[in-house]
Amino acid sequence: MDAPRGFTESMLRLWEEFSRMPGIGRRSAERLAYYVLKSSKEEALRLAQAIRDVKEKVGVCSVCFNIAETNPCQVCTDARRDRSTICVVEDSRDVLAIENTGAYHGLYHVLQGRIAPLDGLGPENLTIAALEKRLREDAVKEVILATNPNVEGDATALYVADRLAPLGITVTRLARGLPSGGAIEHAGPNILSDAMAGRRAMSRGGSS
Repeated sequence: MDAPRGFTESMLRLWEEFSRMPGIGRRSAERLAYYVLKSSKEEALRLAQAIRDVKEKVGVCSVCFNIAETNPCQVCTDARRDRSTICVVEDSRDVLAIENTGAYHGLYHVLQGRIAPLDGLGPENLTIAALEKRLREDAVKEVILATNPNVEGDATALYVADRLAPLGITVTRLARGLPSGGAIEHAGPNILSDAMAGRRAMSRGGSS
């Protein structure tokens, strides 16, 4: 990407940082750089502090592996949550999408990825072993597999279901109201609510 002409050295560095962000092209990076330049010093420093706080304060919950500023996180320590149900997702953004539906009140487990051999990601790269440990120690009755409705998400769900089968816990999968090939985080609240309500049991070996 060609750098804009006429920028000062510090402006150019800011443009370069913005241009590295996903979905930010050359022109968008220029507009953001000029926005920061034209903002008051207080506004710019608030932005800088917010970025610093995210990097310094946000970590990963040692129980569910969701992003958190406390450990365990607020969801894991919330006594009002249904502790008999764990919803398994690929990414922390999926937790946010499901929470926004208001249709689920149980706990979560974030796999931190999906099985993707072409990307060099196998089961050992995910938090599946930690999930099994939770299920052996806690009184969980149902595990909802809410991986993305695509080839890799389905393969991950089938693998996890097979791993959990010996534990004798009910394993369900979100209903196919979700568009095939899509992502949980991009699904609307109504679609996710329907998919959660219509989830189906998965049997050992991956059939549903």
